[in-house]
Amino acid sequence: MVTAVGVLAAPVLVFMFAPGFLRQSPEKFQQAVAMLHLTFPYLLFISLTALFSGVLNSYGRFAVPAITQSLMNVVMIVFTAWLAAGSRNPGLVMSLGVFVAGLVQLAFQLPFVAQLKLLGWPRWRPALEGVRRIGRLMLPGILGSSMAQVSLLIDTFIASFLATGSIAWLYYADRLMEFPLGVFSIALATVILPGLSAHHASQSRASFTATLDWALRLTLLLATPAAVAMLVIAGPLTATILGRGAFNGRDVTMTSYALMAYAGGLLGMSLVKVLAPGYFARQDTRTPLRMSLASLAVNVLINLLVVAPAAWRGYRAPHALLALSTSASAIVNTVLLWRGLHRAGVWRPARGWTPLIARVLAANVAMAALLAWLAGDLAGWLALSPLHRAARCLGCIAAGAAGYFATLLLLGVRYADVAAVPVAEG
Repeated sequence: MVTAVGVLAAPVLVFMFAPGFLRQSPEKFQQAVAMLHLTFPYLLFISLTALFSGVLNSYGRFAVPAITQSLMNVVMIVFTAWLAAGSRNPGLVMSLGVFVAGLVQLAFQLPFVAQLKLLGWPRWRPALEGVRRIGRLMLPGILGSSMAQVSLLIDTFIASFLATGSIAWLYYADRLMEFPLGVFSIALATVILPGLSAHHASQSRASFTATLDWALRLTLLLATPAAVAMLVIAGPLTATILGRGAFNGRDVTMTSYALMAYAGGLLGMSLVKVLAPGYFARQDTRTPLRMSLASLAVNVLINLLVVAPAAWRGYRAPHALLALSTSASAIVNTVLLWRGLHRAGVWRPARGWTPLIARVLAANVAMAALLAWLAGDLAGWLALSPLHRAARCLGCIAAGAAGYFATLLLLGVRYADVAAVPVAEG
């Protein structure tokens, strides 16, 4: 029903969330409406895909949902390289690619869910206890998990009034930031949720807190260098991945500003993904909702008190302040989630946190210095050929990673210390 309303009311939705388009150019507004007509059905496809992913994850089958996420990238690459490039309206072609990608992801998972003998004709049985329980949990869960999307819509609303390109600069910076978030943090959260749920069901508090503590340590160990690297070499990363064709030097610079702002909140965003399952596994969806609302309020407050006045006074890159407000709200959400688990006695830090934080901090400082020395200035990167940029960027990343882990090794951090979930005592 939501998908049907979204397709039919596309002009209204575009006007609500990007009113600046109509003021800037009626053609831009109509283009956005046409693209939304094609992309909105993706909501139905990806919702069913997410449901099937949850089913497969609960049966310990993590590979299929993980592969499914890459299928959209494959489809979009095909549409970009072979269809949109020669089209008179590449935006509409790419929107059609989103539609096709949703269908492909859903179709890929159907056979694997069928193997579990869980597919059948839907039946309306709202009186079942399990259905009622899921209904009570679902509404706050939906609202809580949608705060990031609401925040993005608010940013888009404001960015539509800024310089042309602001929405694209934010979007591309967000895509670059989502790479380490999706590769590690979301994957880790997906893997630990069934285990945490099982520990809660068996009333094994020691195993529950040990699993959560391990996930937090691993997040600290891997998310912090990603955040520091994005902060230090935001320009080279953006130039290497995006800096070609219509994406000129100004676009690279503006996107790198937003990426640096997002980098400040990457650890917070990663920790939110790991801390939230600590509530969901105990069938508590209301507490994360309240905390998400508080973080959203912080985001809106910063946008009103900082971003809007900065844009009005002619600040060069107000879109970067939008990214910074998103990072600040993620940090607030992390602190609230962490404090709630700690106060409830659900998580108790195991021994060794203080020396681990000190070692990770020292390793990040060493890596940042090495990357800053290797990267140089952005102008030099823009003067290179795409192939030369890619080789140099890969070299910087490899050297930074080697420097980071070598420093950890010298400081006494061993692979065995974080490679597996510790056995709970007692």
